[in-house]
Amino acid sequence: MTIEQAQRKMCEKHGSAFTPSPSGLKVGIALSTLKLNPIYGVREPIRGDTSGWYIWGGPHSEAPDFFQPVHVDHLPDLLPIVLPFLGLEPGFKFITDTTGYEDVWFENRE
Repeated sequence: MTIEQAQRKMCEKHGSAFTPSPSGLKVGIALSTLKLNPIYGVREPIRGDTSGWYIWGGPHSEAPDFFQPVHVDHLPDLLPIVLPFLGLEPGFKFITDTTGYEDVWFENRE
């Protein structure tokens, strides 16, 4: 199964429109937390050259340098476990881990 097929399947499973995260866009990722479990992801609206995704492992921090900008095309090497989620539309959140746990939900913030 291709990454796009996995993303479309994830969207269908959770009632999301398929909203790709092209490789030229950036995610905010907490690089220092990638070895922690679980992994969290939150998709904000897409703006400029960002995909809207913020991804981190373990506890979240409000520190201004918690997230670093990384292009989507680096995620297969950095954190392949998140790839199936990256087609979910803004407003979706997920939690996953290396044991197969998965929780996905939509949170409307309007």
